[in-house]
Amino acid sequence: MPKNQPDMNAPACWTVIFTSVRTDRDGGYAETAGRMLELARSMPGFLGVDSAREEVGITVSYWDSPEAIRAWREHPEHRAAQARGRKEWYASFTTRVCKVERESRFP
Repeated sequence: MPKNQPDMNAPACWTVIFTSVRTDRDGGYAETAGRMLELARSMPGFLGVDSAREEVGITVSYWDSPEAIRAWREHPEHRAAQARGRKEWYASFTTRVCKVERESRFP
């Protein structure tokens, strides 16, 4: 299993689906995104992440509980990055929190 893939052997998990459209401003975006991934991985309850970017960016993070998601959302360093994202990096974004009840894979 790739290292960023969540361990889905548990009966259920929670996801945060973040879809975004970027502005053309960079100003430290890549460095901040890397730091946020490092920070998320250190958070209790973090299970993994998938991410892709073309015209629309999609990041899906996996968590063991809504409480873990709340702690991530409220982390001071993450809050600062969120504020900077609103001000500089994103033309628009949507955040969705969902419960994953099952998964299937191929192959």
